[in-house]
Formats: sequence, C-alpha cells, structure tokens
Amino acid sequence: MFGRRVDGRVLKKIDPIVALTPYLMPMRCDAQVFLNYRLDYEKMARYIVEQGNLGNHFTFLELLIAAFVRVVSELPDVNRFVSNKRLYARTQLTVSFVALKQTSDVNAIEENTVKCYFDPRDTIFDVAERVSAAIEAARKEEADNSTMKVAKLLLNPILANIIVHTARFLDRYGIMPNYIQDASPFHTSLFVTHMGSIGMPAVNHHIYNFGTTSLFFSMGSVIRENVTGPDGKVTRKRYLPVGVTADERICAGATYAKLVAKMIHYLENPSLLETPPETVTFEEGNEYSLPKPKKKRLKKQEEQSVAG
Repeated sequence: MFGRRVDGRVLKKIDPIVALTPYLMPMRCDAQVFLNYRLDYEKMARYIVEQGNLGNHFTFLELLIAAFVRVVSELPDVNRFVSNKRLYARTQLTVSFVALKQTSDVNAIEENTVKCYFDPRDTIFDVAERVSAAIEAARKEEADNSTMKVAKLLLNPILANIIVHTARFLDRYGIMPNYIQDASPFHTSLFVTHMGSIGMPAVNHHIYNFGTTSLFFSMGSVIRENVTGPDGKVTRKRYLPVGVTADERICAGATYAKLVAKMIHYLENPSLLETPPETVTFEEGNEYSLPKPKKKRLKKQEEQSVAG
C-alpha cells in the first residue's frame, strides 16, 4: 500500500514525461502501441537443427524468450509496469504463455496457462530447461496449476464478480495476496502466444488492464516470399512474423527501439545466448528474485534425493 508492492519498487529517478503519461492514459488499453516485425526464419531454424544434432532440443518459443531475458539484463527499463498511475520496476523476471494439454479426447481442446520465472543471467540452455519443464508439467491431462485452480473457482458468476472486483482493488493498492498474484499469468514481464502452433498468423494481441503485463508478443505461421537479391537473382525466403503490443507508458520510445533491435540481433545470432551476460543491469539496485520452492515441493525433492 502507498507505493509498496511485493512485485515491484516505485521508481523515483525517471523522466518527467514518462512519469506524466499514466495520468494522461490511466489504463493500458489507452497506451497500447502495435508493432510488427519479421525475423529471419532460416538463421533460427539452422541453429535449432545444429543444436539438435548436438543433443540440445530448442524451440522457436524458447529462442524468443531467451532473447527477451538477455535484453532485460541490458535494458531493465522494459521490465517495468504501471499500477495506480505509478511506475514500478519489477522484482521478478517472468514470462507467461499458454500450453495445450494432452487429453484422452482427441476432439477436445484444453489449455493451461504457464508462468515461468527467469534469472537475467540465464543462457539459452537455462531458458530451454525452465520452459520445457513447465510445458511438460502443464500439458499433462490431470495437470491443474494454481492458475487453473483459481479459474475453476470463478465458474460461479456471482463469486467471480466478487473475487475479481476485490482482486482489482487489492492489486491497485499493492496488497493482493501472494497466492493470487503467483497464480495470475497477467502479472508478468511478458506474455507470449505462439499462433503459428495452431496454423494462425501473428496478431497484435491486446494487453490486459488487469494485472501488470506491459508487453505481449505473438509468433505466427512462417511466411514464404520471393526476394530479389543484389545480384538480381530471385530466391525463396522464409520469415517468422512477430506481433508486438507494448504499453508505451513504461519507458521512452528510444528504449523500445533498442529492445526490438537487440532482440532481432540475438535471434539472428542465437549462439550469443549460449553464454551468460558479462554484466547485468538493474534499476536502482532492484535485483530480481526467483520464487522459493513451496514446502510440499521442497519435501518431495528431499525425499527423492534421499531415495536416489
């Protein structure tokens, strides 16, 4: 309350224009900026195949997330959010996405939402391990993470209205219970959707007024085009389209330009993500924290360690 939150620290040293924008645009839907980019599919695909031959199985989603994690280590400004018209630096680095569940009914489509926690020092190997483990757990038919448990609780319309309105109020003043915040995929640094996995083009997805999401990335189906080279020859090229929706209130436009340029650089040169960054920058000493394992999970890990 009064500017204190578990998931963020109020920023004091910020550009006056940036500090003013939440008063001019109080909601995220007021401040959405839509961008569209095309990545060199060939370079990413070639890297994935090369690493697969070495026994490292990466996906395009993992490459995208790894590039974002690396850029946040260099540009912590993009890991901010606005709440109650105040600008916060996050205390965690997280990415949310949706995973399709494996069901016994081939005609049924069930989804599970995942929120992964990262360290800005993570390499592509670290990111891939975290993401693949989260997806494997979420895709099981019986899987019900905290997000799904809360969602099922809201099936009753009356109860849903009461809980959501209460959650909005508590979130506005930074006193939302940790359980609800951890369960919410909308309280995250970045939300990613892989539209290409269901044969859809990239979209410019809206960012949610509820929660603290400031960035939304959408990956679409591969685009194939005939391109004329400098020598006048026509070649067939493949591109991976990405739609970006950003909350323009959290940082200067020049910072967003750097975010995009750096991400494209890393995605077209993914081998740079194999080693940790030499230095990591944090805003006002605000280092990120990984969630502590729950007692039940910790006990289970200890039992498995003893058994091993």
